[in-house]
Amino acid sequence: MIVILSKKKLLIIIVAIFIIIGLFFIFKNNFDLLTLTIFNNDENVSSIIQNIFNMRNEAILKKDIAILKRLYNIKIRYGIWAYEHELKKMKYLHEWSEKQGIVFQKIRALAKVRWVNKTKKGYKVNLIVSTKYKYYYKDKPGEVNEFRIGTYHSIDIERKGENWVITREWYTDPFADSLHIDSLKSSEITQFIMNQNKRDFSNISNRRKRAVKYADRYCGAAADEKYGFKYNKKYKNYNPLGGDCANFASQILYEGGKFKQNNVWKYHKGGSKAWVNAHAFKNYMIYSKRASKIAYGTYEQVYKLSYKLLPGDFIAYEKKGRVIHISVVTGADSRGYAYVHSHNTDRYRVPWDLGWNDRGIKFWLVRVHY
Repeated sequence: MIVILSKKKLLIIIVAIFIIIGLFFIFKNNFDLLTLTIFNNDENVSSIIQNIFNMRNEAILKKDIAILKRLYNIKIRYGIWAYEHELKKMKYLHEWSEKQGIVFQKIRALAKVRWVNKTKKGYKVNLIVSTKYKYYYKDKPGEVNEFRIGTYHSIDIERKGENWVITREWYTDPFADSLHIDSLKSSEITQFIMNQNKRDFSNISNRRKRAVKYADRYCGAAADEKYGFKYNKKYKNYNPLGGDCANFASQILYEGGKFKQNNVWKYHKGGSKAWVNAHAFKNYMIYSKRASKIAYGTYEQVYKLSYKLLPGDFIAYEKKGRVIHISVVTGADSRGYAYVHSHNTDRYRVPWDLGWNDRGIKFWLVRVHY
């Protein structure tokens, strides 16, 4: 059927088409402008955040309280809480370095903004931060060691004059279980650590080497940037449910170390209790004879025996009679001091006791039988 339109109707249709086309280009141009504006804002916020973390790490490194204080709005409750927390962390890191006989050379953070929300006075920012620490032993400044810690932050910032300051910050701090310690200084401990030598792990088994390789690849925000700061997507992330450390340790032993699953220790659309619970994981590994205890006790009681740990072994951290964290040994520094990997917070080759020196913490040093 052929429809014959009057000249008037045809004219109306033509005008409507031109209006629609015009609106399309107007909307498109506005949309492109809006997208560009949001992109530029995010880039600016990323630069602001990166600068704040750079200044904060420099203040912590140099024990410069004045610079640290200027980064916070200490006239409001959440701002002063955030500032006081970093002040305690600064104190702890330097006390730990004295105990260890080391000097921190550099602290560098890589801040990756995930999203930004505009607020009345500034921005609310969600981000991942990978912080690299470089250090050397006091008597060997030419041998530089390094480790990385990955953290997940929610932070509020606002403009104060020409600068930006933190008004609120939340993150799972890897040093939270050590911030109330009075002192770590002990000349006996320091002398013992500094008298040790570098350890050679070239002859460890291939299963242990594969376990370390898996740990390197999937240690989240502490891993190499090329891996995207992500966990293995094959497995559920248990951090929102209390912690992912035992889940990660189980993955390392299964995927890397090639331990077989069984009715007690298994993962199928979720992990069994022995797979995901730190206390149950430690008990299962020892009682099943897949592992055995090297030492158990306070730091002073076990630190000398920690030099027996090999890559692929694990450490269980106990508080008030319950294991609350698991980390896997992945190497050692230039003085043979054991390094560990873990989730929540994410650690990449971090000295095994760093962040776990508060009174009441006990350690299980465990040999895994590959």
